[in-house]
Amino acid sequence: MGDFDTAKPLRKIAEAFKELEATINSQSQEVEVAPFSHACSLVSPLFGCLGIAFKFAEVDYVAKVLDIAEASKSIGTLQSLLEKDIEGNSVRKSGSHSRNLLRVKRGLVMVKVLFELILLTEGNSLKGPASKAYEQVFAPHHGWAIRKAVAAGMYALPTKAQLLNNLNEDESSASIQMQSYVDASAPVIMYVEKLFLTRGLGIDW
Repeated sequence: MGDFDTAKPLRKIAEAFKELEATINSQSQEVEVAPFSHACSLVSPLFGCLGIAFKFAEVDYVAKVLDIAEASKSIGTLQSLLEKDIEGNSVRKSGSHSRNLLRVKRGLVMVKVLFELILLTEGNSLKGPASKAYEQVFAPHHGWAIRKAVAAGMYALPTKAQLLNNLNEDESSASIQMQSYVDASAPVIMYVEKLFLTRGLGIDW
């Protein structure tokens, strides 16, 4: 039985992001790399649950989150993570922590938009929400080949019922947790974007 309680990925995600949101709203406003990377790692299985269409996103996202988790061993806050790359003139270098942070942030936005659309969409198909979320968040940064592969993969998406089943949720509990993530992730996403924008680094690369 005990195992069953722990197998609630949506709840874990919502709780972790609520904690990050609380940090951002607190006096310190300093988000530490370790809890941030942990919260992001909880999102990873979601991409896996969406099947082949989001395989590239899962592989890419998981690798970038691992890099940030690794960085947390020597870097305290997200702010100092960026500062270090700025000093080393490596912000935009492939594989830099800053670049990876921006990619991870994009994954968080993708899930936020997907959840918002699932909450608004009647019926059992995820094709509409998943296609729209992909178009909005990832497509502008992807080449033709990846976009084509994703479009083909959209036909193999699970149904909404299958997704909820994989996540051990029913419709009403899932709606609560999805809304909770949508609400809590918004300020976290904004915080990360602000780190880049206030330093004149932009977020569209």
